[in-house]
Amino acid sequence: MKTRAESIDVFYAIDEPVLVGGSDIAALHEAAAASPRQRARICTHASPTAGLHEMLIVLRRDSYVRPHKHLGKSESFSVFEGLADVILFHDDGTVRDVIPMGPVSSGRTFYYRISQPVFHTIVVRSASLLFHEVTEGPFRAEQTIFAAWSPDGRDPAAASAYLTSFPSN
Repeated sequence: MKTRAESIDVFYAIDEPVLVGGSDIAALHEAAAASPRQRARICTHASPTAGLHEMLIVLRRDSYVRPHKHLGKSESFSVFEGLADVILFHDDGTVRDVIPMGPVSSGRTFYYRISQPVFHTIVVRSASLLFHEVTEGPFRAEQTIFAAWSPDGRDPAAASAYLTSFPSN
């Protein structure tokens, strides 16, 4: 698959149709390992202005996804490889639900969709996690609200401590 690099860890597929194979996923894992944020994605939509956003994402164990919610957008994802907990929060930062996720063969939930603006994060429980995420476009930064009660991610030690505060399911 041919891609255009948007950054060190964001790539846009440029072939039509978009076909993703094992070598593409291996390259995505390598990009995540090389990224300071320990993540990488292939966007299969053409640009941030597309009406539908579909991404294949690799998060490594130490990747910090700051708790956030989306205004006026649904989000779903399906797990292909690895284990993770999706954590849903009440607006005050207390845990509302923990959803253990993994591929179908793991016996865990492999798919979830949220359509309400709920604070959520992902805690990777294996060496890495590969999932397919779908959300509505176009991308508008003001539609993502980060939780004021969570570390902003600039301090790796604070982010790591926050991630380890959630016991594994």
